[in-house]
Amino acid sequence: MATIPVAVAALLAAAGPAAAGTSGSTGAGDPYFPLAGNGGYDVRHYDLTLGYDPDSRHLDGKAVITARATQRLTRFDLDFKGLKVTGITVGHTKADFRRDGQELVVTPRHTLHKHQEFRVTVTYQGTPKPVTDPDGSLDGWIPTDDGAFVAGEPQGAMTWFPANNHPKDKASYDFTVTVPKGTTAVANGVLRGQRTSHGHTTFRWRAAEPMAAYLATATIGKFKVEQYTTPDGLKVYNAVDPREATAAAPVLKKLPSVLAWESSVFGPYPFKGAGSVVDRAPQVGYALETQTRPLYDRAPSLGTLVHESAHQWFGDSVSLTTWKDIWLNEGFATYAEWLYTEQHGGKTAQQNFDALYASPADSDVWAFPPANPGSGAHIFETPVYSRGAMALHKLRTAVGDKTFFDILRTWAADHHDGHGTTAQFIHLSQRLSGKDLHALFHTWLDTSGKPASP
Repeated sequence: MATIPVAVAALLAAAGPAAAGTSGSTGAGDPYFPLAGNGGYDVRHYDLTLGYDPDSRHLDGKAVITARATQRLTRFDLDFKGLKVTGITVGHTKADFRRDGQELVVTPRHTLHKHQEFRVTVTYQGTPKPVTDPDGSLDGWIPTDDGAFVAGEPQGAMTWFPANNHPKDKASYDFTVTVPKGTTAVANGVLRGQRTSHGHTTFRWRAAEPMAAYLATATIGKFKVEQYTTPDGLKVYNAVDPREATAAAPVLKKLPSVLAWESSVFGPYPFKGAGSVVDRAPQVGYALETQTRPLYDRAPSLGTLVHESAHQWFGDSVSLTTWKDIWLNEGFATYAEWLYTEQHGGKTAQQNFDALYASPADSDVWAFPPANPGSGAHIFETPVYSRGAMALHKLRTAVGDKTFFDILRTWAADHHDGHGTTAQFIHLSQRLSGKDLHALFHTWLDTSGKPASP
């Protein structure tokens, strides 16, 4: 990502991933976002059917959620905010429900047993509204003048579909989105088909690989669409607001070469689909690494394209376990920018490192340790990006290029479609290098202030 989102006070800090008894917990146990996610079940698949009218901004939705109970459940929660729920079934039986802030509390007619697979169907409608983060940025379903810019990091997925909204619970997705004829709906994965009838067009998308809810999108607008398949079989779908097309064209033209370069550095591209959505959304102020198809609020720079594309490995395929570890996403994507410029005739990574280290001690880059931002309010601030990249450069200089790039590729391969933690990355770095790196990581990831020496 390229900006800033939020925290929800320390309200339910005691809520763990699996509360005792037969009720799934109201949060997944994340210290920065206590209400995010839910306990008691694991989602396997979301099947989302949406109809949206950009003029009225009205959304009709149906979410069919296939999940497996991880404990005996008489009640469970979904994260869902704002829209009116018109009905819920568990299996084929109507279920009771109530709203409690961002929690949709579901009580099925029959108790769900541990390991039981079950299906929840939620129908809903209304005018979706984004959440506003402490810095004033918007997150979730963000209306535009011709549709909606749909970006969910870290909490916005709940503004347009009911979810287990924490990166720990990844699932596959199907999207069926109907919009007025002449409007395009872009989601994740691969386009399975589109059909126009009676003045409306329906787009069907499938994201087969596991995906965190915050990386899902169903962005809608009047886009110019470009589709092609790369020589190695990757299906690329670019959707560009015509007002941004001239500025975006030279950068998007480089997407195949950027993905090929990143594949050579990080290992095979992790998904079947790729592409970009370039919208005109001046109220947004950031880009987001929506899985397979990054979202840009305007024509991106080449550096931004490299950054969001690198997230497909670091953040999307290898996801967070807690939001505290956000540097594993942003520090890695920022360092990918440094590597790209270094290998394409620009500044070296060392020059980027040196320029940042020259920043005075009261500079934003030293405001807090990147592996401990302190709260969800800081997870998209400068230290997470810049000092996170500096930590990776210190690792590179300590272990040498061969071992460093082996670490990056092994990290991406070993945690493919899964999750990782800072402790696991440190362990991997030490195992592959044969060196004790605790002091290095402690200095650059965990220590407050400017390190005494570069």
